[in-house]
Amino acid sequence: MDIQERLLYQQIHPIKITVDVLSAVTALGLLWWSHDPTIIIIAIAIMLIPPALATMIILRTNLESLKQSALGQYLRTYITRSVEWARSAGLGVMAVGAWFHMIPVILVGALIIAGAWFSGVIFPNPES
Repeated sequence: MDIQERLLYQQIHPIKITVDVLSAVTALGLLWWSHDPTIIIIAIAIMLIPPALATMIILRTNLESLKQSALGQYLRTYITRSVEWARSAGLGVMAVGAWFHMIPVILVGALIIAGAWFSGVIFPNPES
């Protein structure tokens, strides 16, 4: 398995998903509860550093079972760089919503993320 495949399949590792969700929730909570400008830097660090560390660790593990799974096949078919960017943009939207205490904006960000993850279900590729 080459590095591109490993980077793809690590996204669905249970530890990676857990770290991503916990990092996002923690960062969004900080942005919601404090408007100290240094909090932005701390929140961005929390959004980026733990997930990056989790990725580095998971890339060293055996991801073959994830590759062979139905979810692995879904990733192979539908999760492109644009979908990954859309998920990141959704988190950015949520961060802005948290900073300005705008729950509808946070929900829109969450819908962007969910839409990106489920884009293959929403817009299935008829060739697959």
